[in-house]
Amino acid sequence: MVKFYLVILIFLYSVNLQAQINYGPRLTAMGNAAVALQDVWSVKKNQAGIAALKKPQFSAGYENRFGVKELNTQSAVFVLPIKNYAIGANFQSYGVNAYRESKTGLSLARAFGPKLLTAVNLNYHQIKIDNYGNAQGVSVEVGLQYEAFNNLWLGTHIANPNQSKYGNNTEQIIPAHIQFGAAYKFSDQLIISSEVEKILDGQVDFKTGLEYKVVRFVALRGGVSVNPFKQFAGFGINYEKFQLDFAVAFHPVLGYSPQISVGYEF
Repeated sequence: MVKFYLVILIFLYSVNLQAQINYGPRLTAMGNAAVALQDVWSVKKNQAGIAALKKPQFSAGYENRFGVKELNTQSAVFVLPIKNYAIGANFQSYGVNAYRESKTGLSLARAFGPKLLTAVNLNYHQIKIDNYGNAQGVSVEVGLQYEAFNNLWLGTHIANPNQSKYGNNTEQIIPAHIQFGAAYKFSDQLIISSEVEKILDGQVDFKTGLEYKVVRFVALRGGVSVNPFKQFAGFGINYEKFQLDFAVAFHPVLGYSPQISVGYEF
């Protein structure tokens, strides 16, 4: 009986939030205002950003959402640049044996010169519920980034524009949203970013964040989102080819969600 109520709780939580997506600690710590940033975790946020990467990268992360182990999220991303192209892959899973939701994505990004980056992404979604069976679905995402002025990047991203659903006999739509934002690099030490996100059948959210490098290989980050109001903070250590990132998100009602990731640049 306890397991049954746990399944219902997780299911309702997932539906209410539209999506439990982990964008990695660096982007999370900046308030998830990252649609115009370039990072290995862009393969989950705005795949166009991976077209700016020059070397293969891999990163794996773990999030403990609101201190509830049943909502723990495991994620992994990989990017392989090939000349003007980049191939990306991402995986995410959360839940328990009674209820588990996973998402696997493959991306193809291309740089049209140094100022225009584009991408398309294909996702496979799956929900498993004990005694109720499985449901699967496929969705697409498209993204674009453009350097309008020196060090000022604009970005836009659309997820599931055709409103695909889980299976043929369900009304549960795979999360759909549109995002638009900007990021400005003031110097090698300071980046400020912001974005507006509209989730299908949801409210509009505004996010903003910053990253400041205390020294060459240590960065401090912070951000906020307004709908609902959430605060974010974190840090990153980038030493030679290794990256260690940590972030914590604070929801005024549900509490803290810490996460960590470890990455490597080949």
